Amino acid sequence: MGLRTAGSVLVVFLWSVAVALGQNGWSVTYTKKSICTLKGSTVEMSCSYTYPSGTVTTNFWFTKKYAVENYVNLRKDPDYKGRVIYRSDKTNGHTLTITDLRESDSAEYKFRFITDQTGGKYSGYPGVTLSVTDLQVKVTTTWWSTTLTCSTTCILTGNPTYIWYRNSKIVQGASSPSYTVYFKTEDRFYCAVKDINSPAVSVEGHSYFHVTYTHQRICTLNGSSVDISCSYTYPSGHTVSETIWYTKGKLNEAPQILSPGYGGRVEYLGNMQSDSILRITDLREEDSAEYKFRFRTDQTTWEPTFPGTTLTVTGLQVKVTPATVTEGQKVTLTCSTTCTLSDNPNATYIWYKNGHVTNQSISLFLNPVSSEDAGRYSCAVEGHEDLPSDEETLTVTCEDV
Repeated sequence: MGLRTAGSVLVVFLWSVAVALGQNGWSVTYTKKSICTLKGSTVEMSCSYTYPSGTVTTNFWFTKKYAVENYVNLRKDPDYKGRVIYRSDKTNGHTLTITDLRESDSAEYKFRFITDQTGGKYSGYPGVTLSVTDLQVKVTTTWWSTTLTCSTTCILTGNPTYIWYRNSKIVQGASSPSYTVYFKTEDRFYCAVKDINSPAVSVEGHSYFHVTYTHQRICTLNGSSVDISCSYTYPSGHTVSETIWYTKGKLNEAPQILSPGYGGRVEYLGNMQSDSILRITDLREEDSAEYKFRFRTDQTTWEPTFPGTTLTVTGLQVKVTPATVTEGQKVTLTCSTTCTLSDNPNATYIWYKNGHVTNQSISLFLNPVSSEDAGRYSCAVEGHEDLPSDEETLTVTCEDV
């Protein structure tokens, strides 16, 4: 998306607790005391009014009054030429619409009406305070990150959502007015509300503390081995003195440090200065956890707050459909896991009957099944034949004659 062009539209609809002022049957009730909206957008201000008698002959909105009875109708004000729309309804309601808002439009807007009765004139004071602001990105840099904040001079009405762009591509949508950069970059960032964009800013190419995990999730087999890897950066002038992998448990549990040689199943690999690999062998289902990395330099210890790698360890299980098998039916045997295997999402399975290979396919179909198909079935993932499932006994009942 490019930067804002004239004609971008952000309409603020305001229907809230009314504010009414008046006397002796005269009143103007505004739907909102104040509005904050964006430069280049469109705003609507509404009111209703009452009067004791007569017929309304004239009504208009104004911000300027030069002398007694010298009110400047917004539609005739050259500062608003071509940008003002009036809309009335049958129940003494009136709506002012201003398009292509400018910061100079910030003012107090009042409604005035005149009837055909002598002295039948009334203006609603105080009116609606309109504040028009632009979007600006404020940059706050610390030694570990840069935080970008989509800033305005007033609090935008209507709880807007913000979209963040990095080189014109969305990186954070329908989210908060802040975006944090943890990596070294010379990219340009800007924020947007609806179709209104801020100017783009560049982030200085500092090197922050940051850990990037190779995989967000890993699913692998019980009994196999896994490599969980990451790369990391830190400011120049620091020297890495220690690296640690650990599992993140429940909030009230202390993290479990996975030191090399722990239980004889853990090994650290990598250059230990910019990347690290945690290798765990002979995996068990209780190894399923979120694995995170932290490192220490000669000046500080860095533990990231963002997610690590979630490891799920699954066994293989043979499922028979239907559960009760009668001769002549169609029977399907499925090699089931609790998650999709990361290194082989479309795995081919080796099927065994009574310990001998019988087929090689995703599922085993017996159609029609016969008494000769009865036996003990197990399966294994191709390439991991040493990690078969437990055996499942298939019993075939003869059809009633």
